[in-house]
Amino acid sequence: MKRLAAFLTGASLLATQVGFAQMGAPGERPVSLPASAGPLAAKYKADADKIIAAAMEDNDGYAALAYLTDHVGKRLSGSPQLNTAVEWGAELMKKAGLQNVQIQPVMVPHWVRGNESATITYKGQAGEIVKPLHMLGLGMSVGTPKQGITAPAVFVHDFAELDKLPDSEVKGKVVVFNPGWHGYGVGSMYRTGGASRAAARGAVAMLVRSATGLAMQTPHTGTLRYDEKQPKIPAAAVSVEDALLIERLAKEGPVTVHLAMEAHMEKDVKAGNVIGEIVGSEHPEQVVVLGGHIDSWDVGQGAQDDGGGIMSTFEAVSIIHKLGLKPKRTIRVVFWANEENGGAGGRAYREWIGDKIGDQVAAIESDGGVEKPLGMGYGGFGGGRRPQPPAAGQAPRPMAPPAFDVKSLPEDQQKSYAILQDIVSLTAAIGTDTVSPGGGGSDIGPITADGVASLAPRTVGEHYFDWHHTEADTLDKVDIDSFRRNAAMMSVVAYVLADMDGRLAGTKSTFRE
Repeated sequence: MKRLAAFLTGASLLATQVGFAQMGAPGERPVSLPASAGPLAAKYKADADKIIAAAMEDNDGYAALAYLTDHVGKRLSGSPQLNTAVEWGAELMKKAGLQNVQIQPVMVPHWVRGNESATITYKGQAGEIVKPLHMLGLGMSVGTPKQGITAPAVFVHDFAELDKLPDSEVKGKVVVFNPGWHGYGVGSMYRTGGASRAAARGAVAMLVRSATGLAMQTPHTGTLRYDEKQPKIPAAAVSVEDALLIERLAKEGPVTVHLAMEAHMEKDVKAGNVIGEIVGSEHPEQVVVLGGHIDSWDVGQGAQDDGGGIMSTFEAVSIIHKLGLKPKRTIRVVFWANEENGGAGGRAYREWIGDKIGDQVAAIESDGGVEKPLGMGYGGFGGGRRPQPPAAGQAPRPMAPPAFDVKSLPEDQQKSYAILQDIVSLTAAIGTDTVSPGGGGSDIGPITADGVASLAPRTVGEHYFDWHHTEADTLDKVDIDSFRRNAAMMSVVAYVLADMDGRLAGTKSTFRE
């Protein structure tokens, strides 16, 4: 998952706010509407039952995920492993019998982590404490000088506390943020924007609490986004425990940080989006697209983020092909490149679509893990899944989800929710018969901003942010039954959307990175 943002209005903003609040916020479950069987359920029940039965017994998708994670492994943009995965993905689609398999060339950034470490030193009345930190440099961060950076730490909880400090208390120091855990939307806001906010006040480096609610001494990486108007300073995430330790020690006396990072950028590298299709029997030019991102961070195996996403969408399409079902419209699966630290794959895909955007019927992105699915999300994401940091002196927008009333939406969107409630009733047997607002994703953002209907699976989300962007994101975290249920649900939804008369309403918005 990454760092795109969009300006949204009306119903789109409502759906987006609900979506942000769902992302790992403690104790929250998505607002959802129950299934309501109607004419589509009656028409497609036999086909849906076949799809679900096949998906719940199929091993091919999970076996492919096992190969991707265990034998290809981590797939950072610019690395040889990503291109190995791209070539392998194309062969996988060909062997499955998909049509028009191709690799769409995409130039991706090549950020290199290198060696890195961080240590704190505390000197107080009780004696000296020297402790190495559990840390991971943030993606796209600059490095430190060879000798590293040694500077006093200044601890703050949030941007508001930083803004209140005089420049003299920040200049030349390492700012340490710990906003707590209020969901991924809040956590990632400090990760993406904290470095530039600190740099604007004269800080020489930034550390941030990992965006997770789990304290297991596990740091979580992720991308940052520099404000080009500010100096670029090194930035890293530290474990929850280490962030809390720094907070406690800073209350007692001075804490010094030594940070050493070899992080740097190299020349862009050619990679690609992997594309395969089931060509429509009556309207081949009209497309329902589903997929996820084939790149990952350079830690763990990229199993939940987003190997499970691409393999479950691949399996969803493959099952339709295996069963010999022939939807009227084309169903396309895409493994997008460079979602994590650039979004080049999503932009290249939009450019490839060109003026045929009107033929894009719906887009489904699976990039929230493949835990037990609850249903489908639908809404007006015009890009990413996290808010932008507020400007200096401004408070962050509240993250609590607004009340959702489908009757407050425009008539075409109300009808679309009713259609989806009808469709998901076909998946009641696997417990995925709900529709919630806020479906979308970063890779499909460039096309959904132009009015393509935007969807995403909704899962229980119980542990995704425990593993997300860490060494712990490995195959053993992917439960095969939950994986199959995700594939089954998306297969039914994609098939009906590609075959039914009419289409879902989309919402136009202004997309930007």
